[in-house]
Order: sequence, then C-alpha cells, then structure tokens
Amino acid sequence: MSRDSSLPPQTALPTDRELVLKVIPMPGDCNANGDIFGGWVMAQVDLAGAVLPARYVRGRMATVAVNQFVFKQPVRVGDILSFFAHITRVGRTSVTVQVEVFAERFSTQGQYVKVTEASLTYVAIDLEGRPRPIPRDGLELPGHLA
Repeated sequence: MSRDSSLPPQTALPTDRELVLKVIPMPGDCNANGDIFGGWVMAQVDLAGAVLPARYVRGRMATVAVNQFVFKQPVRVGDILSFFAHITRVGRTSVTVQVEVFAERFSTQGQYVKVTEASLTYVAIDLEGRPRPIPRDGLELPGHLA
C-alpha cells in the first residue's frame, strides 16, 4: 500500500454518496508490517460495493470485475472505516459501482483520510450462474443513468 503522508486529512465525508458499510479492522487483520492486509480491505470493498446493486438486481449476483483498485493510504488497526458507494452504470445484466473508503484515525477523531477507492462490476445471475437481465419494472435509476 502506498504511504503518501503528504495528503492532508479531510474533515468531512462525502455527501453525494451513500454510506453502505462501517467497520473497524482488528489486530488479526494485519500483515507483517503491522498494517491491515490489502486483501482484507479488498474483501470489505467487495461487500460494500454489492449493497447498491442488490437493490437493482433483485436476486443472485456475482462480482465479475474489479475495474480499478487504488490504495492511497495504509489502513491501521483501530481505524474507523466508512465505505461510500454510488452507481456509475446500469447495463442489461450488470451494475458498476464506485466505492470510496475513508478512515477516521484512532488518534485524530473527527478527521478523515481517503484510504482506498475502487470500481467494481457485478452481474445478475440465474440459479445456474448464467447472466440474466436486470428487471426494469419499477426500476428507479440514478438521475444521470436514466
């Protein structure tokens, strides 16, 4: 993970994204350097990213792509992580989501730093695991996607 300590902390979290998950990493989630495993962060981002598509897919879905994943700052034990998401694309069978992760550091409560951002694509699947169309009846797409 990159360690760009020149980035100043923020004092506010995004207001144009939906908070979909909050979690505190624990000592068992650490790598040999004492930072949180990147893979642990990735798993949490995948969980957070699935929240909004679940409203559209209405059934089984699977992660089919991690289009982008950027570690901006290390995640530390005791950080309060806030995961914000918004849908960037709804296709015939898939939904793409942008997820941003902010850490409220244990030592600087009330200040936040963006630690990770990612773009993931989920696909609606049937019982056999094949792609299926996303239902469009009563579907309220975000304004810019309608």
